[in-house]
Amino acid sequence: MVGVGPGLGWALAKRFSADGMQVAAVARDEARLRTTIASDPSHSIRPYAADVSRAEDVARIFASVDRDLGEPDLVVFNAGAFERANVLDIDPADFERCWRVGCLAGLLVAQAAARRMVARGNGTILFSGATAALRGSAGFANLAVPKFGLRALAQSMARELGPLGVHVAFVVIDGQIESERYRHLIEERGEDSLLSPDAIAETYLQLHRQPRSGWTHEIDVRPWLEKF
Repeated sequence: MVGVGPGLGWALAKRFSADGMQVAAVARDEARLRTTIASDPSHSIRPYAADVSRAEDVARIFASVDRDLGEPDLVVFNAGAFERANVLDIDPADFERCWRVGCLAGLLVAQAAARRMVARGNGTILFSGATAALRGSAGFANLAVPKFGLRALAQSMARELGPLGVHVAFVVIDGQIESERYRHLIEERGEDSLLSPDAIAETYLQLHRQPRSGWTHEIDVRPWLEKF
């Protein structure tokens, strides 16, 4: 589980653990990750710190997980970075960082996972997308460009790896995910007006469980009142 913070990443890690999986949680900030895991000790989740935009860190993490838990059956790429800016004002360094974390890292992680899964003929790779993967909005180029690229990567991987037994899927998360940051929106619209991290996690688990005679490649999730 790559990209574990207190929101969706943590919900995914907990749901997979509750389903009986051994879960490796990967994040850049080790102290924050350990604090998040300690918040619910009922789940058996192992922390791993890495900058997944660096090939050497990805290789190290996968080698550690192989040793500690065995080769993964399911790998989720949920990492990302975003700096809101108008096109005229984008700092090229910020643009490159967002692309490296949101897209290049997706290649590095998925590539490492796929090499293991293809060798044994099965496995699931899931990518967390966003509305920005479908359209670039004003002020969101730093998010849209990596998400567009990640979606293209997922499509190519699905076509290459599906016949080899590996299920690749892309989840378009269309809407705001519940968090304290958006508490005001919940108060205005109602408790189920934003995307529940736990509800999204159920969708990821269902994708992993799908029989290969009916694999989904792309799915979008949004709260019931979200316009689209």
